This record gives sequence, structure tokens and C-alpha cells, in this order.
Amino acid sequence: MNLLSCFLTVIALSAELSNGESYDKDSVHFINSLNPNNILRVHCLTHDDDLGYHLLSPGQTYEFSFYESIFKTKVNCALWQGPGFKFYAIFTAFRGGSFIVHYGKKNFWDAREDGIYISHGNDSPKLKYKWSTEALSPIY
Repeated sequence: MNLLSCFLTVIALSAELSNGESYDKDSVHFINSLNPNNILRVHCLTHDDDLGYHLLSPGQTYEFSFYESIFKTKVNCALWQGPGFKFYAIFTAFRGGSFIVHYGKKNFWDAREDGIYISHGNDSPKLKYKWSTEALSPIY
């Protein structure tokens, strides 16, 4: 009986935490800080969803938000830029879950000529990924 009580308590807490009504959504933001006329193409995938392709002119942003799972939340993205979109970067834009939930976590990705920078809103952006021109993986 004690094991059943523990199990029901965990289920009840999980349902309350995943309700999301009183918790902020996590979000991923992209900004095109590339040179004029340099379009940024963004494509993101989660375990459940293909978020589609988005074309950003310099200065434009694209963002999406979601409730983090207590099990695992992962958002993989690919960015392309340059003539014929020959420069690209493929990376995990958000990782969370595994029983540590970060309600309201914000990842800001800034595409610049020398690479992709990350910040979380109140810190200075740091270079995280360089652009590549090597052969793409079959998924893209």
C-alpha cells in the first residue's frame, strides 16, 4: 500500500507540474544579425514536431515557446546563410527535462557573420558555433 501511495503522489505532482498554467513557458529566439541582404534560414525539430522553415531578413527575429517535459525536452535546429545558403550550423538549440525543469528558460541565438552566439537574456552573447561548409547530414 505504501508503494501505491508513493506512485500516486508522483503522478499527482507530475500532473500539477505539467499543467503549466502557473509556470512560464520556455522559449527559443533567433535573430538575424547578418550583413544587409543576407537571409537567414531557420529549421527546428523536436521529438514531436517539425517547426518548418523560416526565412529572416537582417534584423528580423523568429521565436517559439513551449512547456518543458519532466522527462526530456530537446530542440534541434539548423541555420543556413550566405550565397545559396552554403554556410550552415546544426545544433541543439534547447535541452531540458530529465527531472530538472527550467520554467521560463530563454535561449537567444544571434546569427552573425562569424558564427552563432547564445545568451539567456541578461548575459552577454557568447560565440557557440562557427559556420560550416562541409557536407550536410542526410536529415537536411
